[in-house]
Amino acid sequence: MVRAGPAKRAVKRAKVFALTKGFRGRSKNCYSIAVRAAQKSLQHAYRGRKLKKRDMRQLWIQRINFGSREHNVSYSRFVYGLVKCNIELNRKVLSELAIHEPRTFQALAEIAKQRHGRSLEEALAECHISSSPELYQTRLVTDSTGRLVKETSV
Repeated sequence: MVRAGPAKRAVKRAKVFALTKGFRGRSKNCYSIAVRAAQKSLQHAYRGRKLKKRDMRQLWIQRINFGSREHNVSYSRFVYGLVKCNIELNRKVLSELAIHEPRTFQALAEIAKQRHGRSLEEALAECHISSSPELYQTRLVTDSTGRLVKETSV
């Protein structure tokens, strides 16, 4: 007894050929080869999604490391100081702060630098950072050459 008719078979083949659209050679139009190529491409896509997360985390750590070393703090001491101060910012946010909000990142670096063995209040007092910091306004403007430049004012 035949279980699936020709219509279902055509739909199944169309799905495989849709996955292999754009492939080279017989991988796109020979069904038995296209099935194997589609399975392998899905395996590569799965692995690629995991690698993308790994690569982004490495990039964030590099940016944080560069930003913290500008303020004479190593990456490990910076992160350790933030953990001890209960500042729960993830690496993605910290890397964005290092790039787009350098004064905020500088304040975090100062807190992390002064934190060794002290409470958060003592570290803030020693850094001369008040609990209500000054507000900085950051905006993008174009310079004379037409490039976007970040301008920060108090």
